[in-house]
Amino acid sequence: MPHKIKPNTPHSPARRTLLKGGAALGITAGVTPFAIGQAKPTLRVLGTHVTLQEELRQRAMQDLGINIVFEPGGSAAVLQKASMNPTSFDLYEQWSNSINVLWRAKAIQPIEKKRIAYWEEINDLSKTGKLTANARMGAGDAPHKIINVQGNGTLGERHTDTISFLPYVHNVDSFGYDRRLLPQELQGEAESWGWLLDSRYSGKVAIVNDPTIGLFDLALAAQAKGFVQFDDIGAMTEVELDSLFSVLIELTQLNHFSGFWTSVPESVQFMKSGRVAIESMFSPAVSALNGQDIPVTFAAPKEGYRGWHGVMCLSSATHGRSKDVAYEYMNWWLSGWPGAFIARQGYYISNPQRSAEYLSEAEWNYWYKGQVATAPLKGTDGMISVEKGAQRNGGSYEERFSNVAVWNTVMPTYEYSLQKWYEFITS
Repeated sequence: MPHKIKPNTPHSPARRTLLKGGAALGITAGVTPFAIGQAKPTLRVLGTHVTLQEELRQRAMQDLGINIVFEPGGSAAVLQKASMNPTSFDLYEQWSNSINVLWRAKAIQPIEKKRIAYWEEINDLSKTGKLTANARMGAGDAPHKIINVQGNGTLGERHTDTISFLPYVHNVDSFGYDRRLLPQELQGEAESWGWLLDSRYSGKVAIVNDPTIGLFDLALAAQAKGFVQFDDIGAMTEVELDSLFSVLIELTQLNHFSGFWTSVPESVQFMKSGRVAIESMFSPAVSALNGQDIPVTFAAPKEGYRGWHGVMCLSSATHGRSKDVAYEYMNWWLSGWPGAFIARQGYYISNPQRSAEYLSEAEWNYWYKGQVATAPLKGTDGMISVEKGAQRNGGSYEERFSNVAVWNTVMPTYEYSLQKWYEFITS
């Protein structure tokens, strides 16, 4: 049974486990790998606000004895920078839909499984695509399809000794809505992606401005409303995209959409200010708003979730000492404390049992088991984000990942979808 451990306690089981893992990497307990006779190296991490948080940076620097520079930005902007300039970062943190773009651009290099201390602990979601035997696989780029580097240099399902990304944080996403502003006609109805395009929300809707994420939110919504049907929503054809965007542009001209957000803080501000009543959302934004007593629900759509898997990628331009430090940081992310930290914003980690030691029983039962909170729970900002008696929408970890409708994906029609997306958001 998970129990509360003080992470900094010298003799805690969690710390002993971390030091044991460090010993396997040739790290002496209490001595960081670069602390003797050398200046502290600096690790440059490019990514989004989702994981590039100051508390994580400070803790990693403390635990590893290195300097770390975080450069967070909007998902489309950081992907463009990474793919065009691999010398600008050592590690890249985003979502699995960025992998094909980065790999084709030769912006990242293979990661050696043997250098990942906790590889054997990583669960089956990124290895086989399913946490449970009866789980729905989900359309599009399920992470297990693009993680293994094949002998011919392509990415595929067959297991090899190298991977394109370190699987770490992941979640299922949907939309958030202010319960106070839920139209009376929708109260008591099963939550649906179609709500994003419902005329009763006209003028109060925002979408994430990312053509490999927001596109699927809108496609799921249009299909739920019966506006468009897709043969394979993870690989829409140009004809299907034309039909979808014809509907979306017409709605734009009717001022249905209030805006398009590019970062989690911006999405929080959209909802907090009253600009929107419903929008594409990521879990940290919902947690932050609830911590400010704004009653936002993270929907569990009847059509299924949009799934995503965090990826940590090694720049093709990173070598030598910087590369060694990058591996230390990757291993740190799977060492327990970071996974517990991000659990408090509603995210999962690929080896959850190691993080269980850092979570109270109430936290573990709420976030991972989907049970009723037996005590008030704090978010990553230290504010109460879950009240006693609350229950997480969508159920347990396994239940949520058994209901993925589509994964964040770079489709075969990616270039065409980009063109249509920018026509849409500027119309």
